[in-house]
Amino acid sequence: MDREFLLDLFSVFGPVTLRKMFSGFGISVDGVNFAMALRAGLIFRADEQTIPRFEAEGAKPFQYSTSKKTVTVASYWHVPERLVDDPDELAGWARDALAAALRAKLKKRPKARKTAKVDTDKAIASKKIVGKRTVRKSAPKRAVAKTTGKKKRKRQAT
Repeated sequence: MDREFLLDLFSVFGPVTLRKMFSGFGISVDGVNFAMALRAGLIFRADEQTIPRFEAEGAKPFQYSTSKKTVTVASYWHVPERLVDDPDELAGWARDALAAALRAKLKKRPKARKTAKVDTDKAIASKKIVGKRTVRKSAPKRAVAKTTGKKKRKRQAT
């Protein structure tokens, strides 16, 4: 499937963004990837709400092989081939796939930032503050200090 064919295929669905991915394209709307067009065919995002529809059509989950094993990706399913000839019905399936991708995005928790516990007394003791510059005590005599200006200057730590 080439770029022009895919854009024409999804024209009833609406504007999509195609990005090179593996051996084909990733298909997304507003930065949410909901489909892939690979050598293996057209593959849509699926979840517990949409998988029964794929199963009823006899579709299979997406699989790929590595040198050691075959990996099944349960969240992406092959689109029934009959839909490629029916852009109106394909658009309905694409809307469901986009909804599944959005639900999956909502389920993901934002990664919490790890904050390091710092003993402030030790941190202050290990540094010597000179004006707006900070120089570690353990630095060699001729250390390069960070400056706020455009030029970096060498300054001797005292």
